[in-house]
Amino acid sequence: MSKRASFELAGMSVPAGSRQTINIPVSTLSDHTPVTLSAHVIHGKKDGPTMFVSAGIHGDEVIGVEIVRRLLRTKNLKSLCGTLIVVPIVNTFGFLNHSRYLPDRRDLNRCFPGSANGSLGSRLAHIFMTEIVGRCSLGIDLHSAAINRTNLPQVRVSANNRETLRLAHIFGAPVILTSALRDGSLRQEAKKVGVDVVLYEAGEGMRFDEMYVRAGVAGILRILKDKGLLPRAGIAPPKAKSIVCSDSHWLRAPAGGLLRMFKAEGDVVDEGDVIAAISDPFGESEIEVTAKYGGIVVGRAVMPIVHEGDALFHVAAIKSAGLAEAAVDDLSTQLEEAPLFDEDEII
Repeated sequence: MSKRASFELAGMSVPAGSRQTINIPVSTLSDHTPVTLSAHVIHGKKDGPTMFVSAGIHGDEVIGVEIVRRLLRTKNLKSLCGTLIVVPIVNTFGFLNHSRYLPDRRDLNRCFPGSANGSLGSRLAHIFMTEIVGRCSLGIDLHSAAINRTNLPQVRVSANNRETLRLAHIFGAPVILTSALRDGSLRQEAKKVGVDVVLYEAGEGMRFDEMYVRAGVAGILRILKDKGLLPRAGIAPPKAKSIVCSDSHWLRAPAGGLLRMFKAEGDVVDEGDVIAAISDPFGESEIEVTAKYGGIVVGRAVMPIVHEGDALFHVAAIKSAGLAEAAVDDLSTQLEEAPLFDEDEII
């Protein structure tokens, strides 16, 4: 049997059965420090699909970087078939500055597919599409809520894409949100070139959440197993079926003040439930925040200081409250029973 050919990326060669970090030049900072798009390539001995896993398109969404770090340390990858390209930090500029955005205040996830001669964001998007996405048949993109908000683990896919919906169920997050493709997003532009992207949302900007990190690692391993990149042994399926939600809305603050929340992400609410209260600093007035619709809380604010109109709760419509609660409970139980990875004790 002939040996599998090496994998070529940015002028570098990764032999079959090896792994290597490749630094793709992007730009130079004003102090002449070079900036690269660093991709870790695991090129299996045997043939198989080529996939990518990316994080840090928004520089403040650090939970994805931790998920990638743990993924790269798993022993399962020693048996990889095909090729896996892992990019822990796409937006290095935002990551270094603890910022969602690029230095010119552009959102990288609205810059795709990009251009070799455009803005900084456009050039970075072009490099990512050309060097990473264009070589793959599937991608998993990791995100979190922005700073001062948090998300329940959820997978976002297009409503009319049966394959990504199937993969979302295999991933095993408690909630699947069907959402339209947005102009300039990685998910939209990858689809145009025939590459499906599964988007995982969990946690808070600039923070780690242990359970949500574990859910992300487990979900990625399940998809790698399903697509034939990993052997089936040792990767457990999800205990509960994900809840598919096709509609969601934000509840906003009716006034400014000090916020006290009575519900958290994963809680099921009924129409009319009092889910929070907003008071003035003197305690002279208090306004109750009630649920306008029933559903499951998939995102919420975490700052106790709010202005009128601030987004407080992201509620997704559900068909069955019992099924939603069971999915969240079963996820928590499964993750609590799972063994800790190295260094988890200090997170």
